[in-house]
Amino acid sequence: MRHFVVHGHDAPTTADFDLADLAGGAGRLDVLCRCVNAAVFLSHGIREASRVSLVLADALTVRFEGSDLRYLNPDERNIAGMLRKAIDAKSRAIGHREAEPSPGVHVSKRGFEPTVEAAARDGTVVQLHEDGDPLADVEPPTDPVFVLSDHRDFTDAERALLADASDERVRVGPEVLHADHTITVAHNYLDTDGYTNY
Repeated sequence: MRHFVVHGHDAPTTADFDLADLAGGAGRLDVLCRCVNAAVFLSHGIREASRVSLVLADALTVRFEGSDLRYLNPDERNIAGMLRKAIDAKSRAIGHREAEPSPGVHVSKRGFEPTVEAAARDGTVVQLHEDGDPLADVEPPTDPVFVLSDHRDFTDAERALLADASDERVRVGPEVLHADHTITVAHNYLDTDGYTNY
Protein backbone atom coordinates (compact mmCIF):
# COMPACT_ATOMS: atom_id res chain seq x y z
CA MET A 1 0.00 0.00 0.00
CA ARG A 2 1.17 3.51 -0.82
CA HIS A 3 -0.10 6.21 1.49
CA PHE A 4 0.27 9.95 0.96
CA VAL A 5 -0.46 12.27 3.89
CA VAL A 6 -0.82 15.91 2.81
CA HIS A 7 -1.26 18.72 5.31
CA GLY A 8 -3.48 21.51 3.97
CA HIS A 9 -2.72 24.30 6.42
CA ASP A 10 -5.35 26.76 5.14
CA ALA A 11 -7.91 24.23 3.91
CA PRO A 12 -11.55 24.78 4.84
CA THR A 13 -13.21 22.74 7.58
CA THR A 14 -16.73 23.86 6.71
CA ALA A 15 -18.59 22.95 3.54
CA ASP A 16 -19.55 26.48 2.51
CA PHE A 17 -16.62 27.11 0.16
CA ASP A 18 -17.13 28.11 -3.47
CA LEU A 19 -16.26 25.41 -6.01
CA ALA A 20 -15.42 28.20 -8.48
CA ASP A 21 -12.75 29.69 -6.17
CA LEU A 22 -10.65 26.75 -4.97
CA ALA A 23 -7.36 28.64 -5.25
CA GLY A 24 -8.50 31.68 -3.27
CA GLY A 25 -11.48 31.59 -0.97
CA ALA A 26 -11.15 27.83 -0.34
CA GLY A 27 -7.66 28.07 1.18
CA ARG A 28 -5.74 26.58 -1.77
CA LEU A 29 -8.00 23.55 -1.89
CA ASP A 30 -6.92 23.31 -5.53
CA VAL A 31 -3.52 22.05 -4.34
CA LEU A 32 -5.12 19.29 -2.29
CA CYS A 33 -7.43 18.28 -5.15
CA ARG A 34 -4.43 17.91 -7.44
CA CYS A 35 -2.73 15.77 -4.78
CA VAL A 36 -5.73 13.41 -4.72
CA ASN A 37 -5.61 13.26 -8.52
CA ALA A 38 -1.88 12.42 -8.54
CA ALA A 39 -2.18 9.89 -5.72
CA VAL A 40 -5.07 7.74 -6.93
CA PHE A 41 -5.55 8.17 -10.68
CA LEU A 42 -3.91 6.48 -13.62
CA SER A 43 -4.78 7.15 -17.24
CA HIS A 44 -8.16 5.40 -17.54
CA GLY A 45 -7.90 3.81 -14.12
CA ILE A 46 -7.36 4.07 -10.37
CA ARG A 47 -4.39 2.96 -8.31
CA GLU A 48 -6.16 0.49 -6.06
CA ALA A 49 -3.15 0.08 -3.74
CA SER A 50 -2.93 3.81 -3.06
CA ARG A 51 -4.49 5.98 -0.38
CA VAL A 52 -4.27 9.68 0.33
CA SER A 53 -5.12 11.42 3.59
CA LEU A 54 -5.74 15.15 3.44
CA VAL A 55 -5.36 16.88 6.80
CA LEU A 56 -7.54 20.00 6.70
CA ALA A 57 -6.28 22.85 8.91
CA ASP A 58 -5.10 20.38 11.57
CA ALA A 59 -8.75 19.66 12.46
CA LEU A 60 -10.16 17.08 10.02
CA THR A 61 -8.72 14.30 7.89
CA VAL A 62 -10.36 13.15 4.66
CA ARG A 63 -9.02 9.80 3.44
CA PHE A 64 -9.42 8.52 -0.13
CA GLU A 65 -9.00 4.75 -0.44
CA GLY A 66 -8.12 3.79 -4.02
CA SER A 67 -9.50 0.25 -3.79
CA ASP A 68 -12.97 1.42 -2.73
CA LEU A 69 -13.46 4.69 -4.61
CA ARG A 70 -16.61 5.24 -6.65
CA TYR A 71 -18.05 8.37 -8.29
CA LEU A 72 -14.71 10.22 -8.23
CA ASN A 73 -13.39 11.85 -11.39
CA PRO A 74 -9.92 13.34 -11.86
CA ASP A 75 -10.96 16.98 -12.30
CA GLU A 76 -10.43 19.44 -9.45
CA ARG A 77 -14.07 20.50 -9.24
CA ASN A 78 -15.32 16.92 -8.85
CA ILE A 79 -12.70 16.14 -6.20
CA ALA A 80 -13.53 19.38 -4.37
CA GLY A 81 -17.21 18.43 -4.47
CA MET A 82 -16.35 15.09 -2.88
CA LEU A 83 -14.30 16.93 -0.24
CA ARG A 84 -17.25 19.23 0.45
CA LYS A 85 -19.50 16.18 0.88
CA ALA A 86 -16.97 14.66 3.30
CA ILE A 87 -16.67 17.88 5.33
CA ASP A 88 -20.45 18.12 5.46
CA ALA A 89 -20.51 14.62 7.00
CA LYS A 90 -18.04 15.45 9.80
CA SER A 91 -20.83 15.51 12.40
CA ARG A 92 -21.20 11.74 11.86
CA ALA A 93 -17.52 11.21 12.71
CA ILE A 94 -17.28 10.71 16.45
CA GLY A 95 -13.86 11.13 18.02
CA HIS A 96 -11.38 9.44 15.73
CA ARG A 97 -14.03 7.13 14.29
CA GLU A 98 -14.55 7.86 10.61
CA ALA A 99 -17.71 8.53 8.65
CA GLU A 100 -17.93 7.35 5.02
CA PRO A 101 -20.07 9.79 3.03
CA SER A 102 -19.18 8.12 -0.28
CA PRO A 103 -17.56 4.78 -1.14
CA GLY A 104 -13.84 5.05 -0.50
CA VAL A 105 -14.04 8.52 1.07
CA HIS A 106 -13.74 8.77 4.85
CA VAL A 107 -13.72 11.75 7.21
CA SER A 108 -12.54 11.89 10.81
CA LYS A 109 -11.88 14.56 13.41
CA ARG A 110 -8.17 13.89 13.41
CA GLY A 111 -5.51 16.53 13.11
CA PHE A 112 -2.01 16.15 11.71
CA GLU A 113 -0.36 14.38 14.65
CA PRO A 114 -2.88 11.54 15.12
CA THR A 115 -3.12 11.05 11.35
CA VAL A 116 0.67 10.66 11.04
CA GLU A 117 0.80 8.41 14.11
CA ALA A 118 -1.94 6.14 12.75
CA ALA A 119 -0.28 5.96 9.32
CA ALA A 120 3.09 5.15 10.92
CA ARG A 121 1.64 2.01 12.49
CA ASP A 122 0.94 0.63 9.00
CA GLY A 123 4.05 1.60 7.06
CA THR A 124 7.42 3.28 6.66
CA VAL A 125 7.11 7.05 7.11
CA VAL A 126 8.98 9.05 4.48
CA GLN A 127 8.96 12.82 4.74
CA LEU A 128 9.14 14.46 1.31
CA HIS A 129 11.18 17.63 1.73
CA GLU A 130 13.59 19.66 -0.38
CA ASP A 131 16.33 19.23 2.26
CA GLY A 132 16.14 15.42 2.34
CA ASP A 133 18.40 12.75 0.86
CA PRO A 134 18.06 12.16 -2.90
CA LEU A 135 15.20 9.76 -3.58
CA ALA A 136 17.35 7.70 -5.94
CA ASP A 137 19.79 6.97 -3.07
CA VAL A 138 17.10 5.46 -0.84
CA GLU A 139 15.89 1.87 -1.13
CA PRO A 140 12.16 1.76 -2.00
CA PRO A 141 10.36 1.05 1.28
CA THR A 142 7.63 -1.50 1.80
CA ASP A 143 4.28 0.17 2.46
CA PRO A 144 5.60 3.74 2.29
CA VAL A 145 3.77 6.60 3.98
CA PHE A 146 4.89 9.79 2.24
CA VAL A 147 4.23 12.93 4.29
CA LEU A 148 4.28 16.33 2.65
CA SER A 149 2.90 19.81 3.03
CA ASP A 150 0.78 21.96 0.76
CA HIS A 151 2.09 25.36 -0.41
CA ARG A 152 3.23 26.20 3.14
CA ASP A 153 6.20 24.86 5.07
CA PHE A 154 5.67 22.60 8.04
CA THR A 155 5.51 24.44 11.36
CA ASP A 156 8.23 23.91 13.98
CA ALA A 157 5.94 21.56 15.92
CA GLU A 158 5.13 19.58 12.75
CA ARG A 159 8.83 19.34 11.86
CA ALA A 160 9.57 18.00 15.35
CA LEU A 161 6.80 15.43 15.04
CA LEU A 162 8.10 14.30 11.65
CA ALA A 163 11.67 14.11 12.92
CA ASP A 164 10.45 11.54 15.46
CA ALA A 165 8.00 9.69 13.20
CA SER A 166 9.97 9.54 9.93
CA ASP A 167 12.14 6.63 8.92
CA GLU A 168 13.48 8.63 5.95
CA ARG A 169 13.56 12.23 4.74
CA VAL A 170 13.97 12.48 0.99
CA ARG A 171 13.79 14.94 -1.87
CA VAL A 172 12.58 13.94 -5.31
CA GLY A 173 15.01 16.08 -7.30
CA PRO A 174 17.17 19.19 -7.38
CA GLU A 175 14.22 21.57 -7.86
CA VAL A 176 11.36 22.27 -5.46
CA LEU A 177 8.18 20.84 -7.00
CA HIS A 178 4.49 21.31 -6.33
CA ALA A 179 3.05 18.75 -3.91
CA ASP A 180 1.08 16.91 -6.63
CA HIS A 181 4.13 16.71 -8.90
CA THR A 182 6.12 15.32 -5.99
CA ILE A 183 3.52 12.57 -5.56
CA THR A 184 3.80 11.71 -9.26
CA VAL A 185 7.59 11.41 -8.98
CA ALA A 186 7.26 9.23 -5.87
CA HIS A 187 4.84 6.94 -7.73
CA ASN A 188 7.27 6.64 -10.64
CA TYR A 189 10.09 5.80 -8.23
CA LEU A 190 8.00 2.98 -6.73
CA ASP A 191 6.58 1.83 -10.10
CA THR A 192 10.11 1.34 -11.39
CA ASP A 193 11.52 -0.24 -8.22
CA GLY A 194 13.82 2.70 -7.57
CA TYR A 195 14.29 3.60 -11.25
CA THR A 196 15.66 0.15 -12.08
CA ASN A 197 12.75 -1.60 -13.81
CA TYR A 198 10.99 -0.05 -16.80
